Amino acid sequence: MPVALWWGRIRSTAVSSVVTLGRGLYAVVAVPLLLYTVVTCVVGIGFVLVPPQLWLLGRISDAERRRLGRVAGGPEAPVGRRFRWLPGLVSDRTVWRELRWLLVMLFAGTFLGVLGVALVILPVLCFASIWLWWLFPADDPIRIVANIPISGWWSALTIGTLQTVITTAVLIFCGPLIARAGVLVSQAALSPSVKQDLAQQIAVLRRTRSGAVDAHTADLRRIERDLHDGTQAHLVSLALRLGLAQRALQRNPAAVAPLLEQARAGAEAAMSDLRTVLRTTYPPILSDHGLDGALSAVAARCTVPTTVRVDIGQPPPAAVEAALYFVVTEALTNTARHSEATAAHVDLRMVDGYVTVEIRDDGRGGVNECQGTGISGMRRRMESLDGLLTVDSPVGGPTILRAACPCG
Repeated sequence: MPVALWWGRIRSTAVSSVVTLGRGLYAVVAVPLLLYTVVTCVVGIGFVLVPPQLWLLGRISDAERRRLGRVAGGPEAPVGRRFRWLPGLVSDRTVWRELRWLLVMLFAGTFLGVLGVALVILPVLCFASIWLWWLFPADDPIRIVANIPISGWWSALTIGTLQTVITTAVLIFCGPLIARAGVLVSQAALSPSVKQDLAQQIAVLRRTRSGAVDAHTADLRRIERDLHDGTQAHLVSLALRLGLAQRALQRNPAAVAPLLEQARAGAEAAMSDLRTVLRTTYPPILSDHGLDGALSAVAARCTVPTTVRVDIGQPPPAAVEAALYFVVTEALTNTARHSEATAAHVDLRMVDGYVTVEIRDDGRGGVNECQGTGISGMRRRMESLDGLLTVDSPVGGPTILRAACPCG
């Protein structure tokens, strides 16, 4: 087995075990505290103390869902969390699943976390005992595995080396199984039942399809308005000037040239308006230069210095390309108008069948979706393609906008 694969397994086991142990230790503290505050609801103070604890539980559960999403292969997006008072929390099935997960982490998470961390630490201790055995008194030598003492260089180089090899082999081959068990336990506790999952998928499907229909209707109305107010007006003016030129041709031929010049200018204006409308439907730059070139062009036009990194291999479907192009365009427009940023970065990549894009700036942050920043429109555009969009924008920055869309 290659050394790189060994090291990858050890590192993965260590990270997963530490995270699982951390969740378990949080449950050790959170469960008694939550039970105590629930009891205080009898005197009323619990109605104030319980919601913040459940909100924190929700944030930690969202972090665990993101971790499970990375392990399973999918977009890294939180469930979303807003502060609510007790009546709204009690009626939410997601909260009850998170409480179930907390109880599971109290026992299974702590046990699996301790076991995984012990497997990681044991080889280190065995290796250290080979060289540091002499630090311990002769009447109480160091004992790492099976209570076997290491009291001299001979026992250190033989027993210590053998213990190091055996514990390392156990870590390499059994560690990933323990890490996987921790992931499966957490996934089973947080996942809804099949019936709840289907109901949730149907609700999401209805919402996203309704949003897609609304967005499509809004696009059609915008195109109709643009054609009516722009292109049609220029064409009507063009027809009138050509009619005047036709009449002037018989009566005053010298007046025909200015009318034809005005008609030509009107035709050019109509074509310009028509190109603008078409560009908002499917940008020609995507057809000519692909998503990489189109995003580079958007970054070049942005008044904030912007770097672009694209690593997607095969080009995604045209609808996905257009959605990501408009998301990046709108995000960089918001950055230039509102963020007071000095630099921005666009990172587009393919992750397990999803095209993901991250737009980051070093501006002042504090993005509010309710203040007409266009984020709701971007989210509807992504959801219409079964994608999702999240925004992380604390006050003071930075602002990070992430979008992910499946390519299947």
